[in-house]
Amino acid sequence: MANVNIKFNGKEFLLSCDDGQEEHLEELSFYLNEKFISLKNSLGNIGESKLLLITSISVLDEYYETKKKIDMQKSEINNITEKFKELKTLVYNYKDLKEKEISQLSVNQNNLKNELESNRNDYENLVDKTTIEIENFIKRNDPDTKTQ
Repeated sequence: MANVNIKFNGKEFLLSCDDGQEEHLEELSFYLNEKFISLKNSLGNIGESKLLLITSISVLDEYYETKKKIDMQKSEINNITEKFKELKTLVYNYKDLKEKEISQLSVNQNNLKNELESNRNDYENLVDKTTIEIENFIKRNDPDTKTQ
């Protein structure tokens, strides 16, 4: 345990605290003394006990207002976190849906490609067959090639 000399309302006090907390204790007591002096100057000499009570209530009021704000911000952060989780879920679901659509489109594209290739082959075969038939027709009906 460490000991710290504190000055409050013009009087010296020896207080104990955990090792390493000396500076923090000095800051707190300085703040409390400033608050006490400020209230003493604004309220006048109303008695040390009453002034200590008003100082304590004033400091507690600041503490509770700060705590209330922190609790509200924690609640806001929790709400935002929940909304973020919902949004994240929506994004992943949307991503999965689009990946499925892309996969289906790829399959459709390959099917179309195969169908086009098959149609092209059928067309070429049809053109070849028609060409042969036309050539044969011409040969059969050409007066120069006819046997008489």
